[in-house]
Amino acid sequence: MQFRESIAIYLQIADYICERILLQQWKAGERIPAVRELAVQVEVNPNTVMRTYEFLQGQNIIYNQRGIGYFVGNDAIKNAMQYRKTEFIEKELPNIFRNMFMLGMNMDELTTRYETFKKQNFS
Repeated sequence: MQFRESIAIYLQIADYICERILLQQWKAGERIPAVRELAVQVEVNPNTVMRTYEFLQGQNIIYNQRGIGYFVGNDAIKNAMQYRKTEFIEKELPNIFRNMFMLGMNMDELTTRYETFKKQNFS
C-alpha cells in the first residue's frame, strides 16, 4: 500500500477497509483480517492497524467478537458511506471546487467526465 504523507496512516488504512466494504468485497458479518495479518499485508506496525480498528469500531463499521476477531458490521455499508462522504465533502471537495474555479470549468464538463468514468470502470 502506498501511503500519502498528508494523511495519518491509520486513516488511510480505514479508507482501504471502507473501500473493500463499499465495493462489497467484504460483506456484513464476514470476518476481516486479524490485526497482525493486515499489518503484514499493508506493511505497518500492528499498533497502527489496531488504532484503525478502534477508529472503525467507533464509526460502527466493524465490531469485535472477543477471542474470535473483527467482523464487518450489519450497517457497515451505510456507515462507511456516511464516513467517506463526510470526509470527501469536508476535505477533498473544496480543493476540487477551487481547481475548477481557477481552470474555468463548470459542472456540465465535470458531469460528462464523471459519466464516462462510471461507464469505463463500473459497467
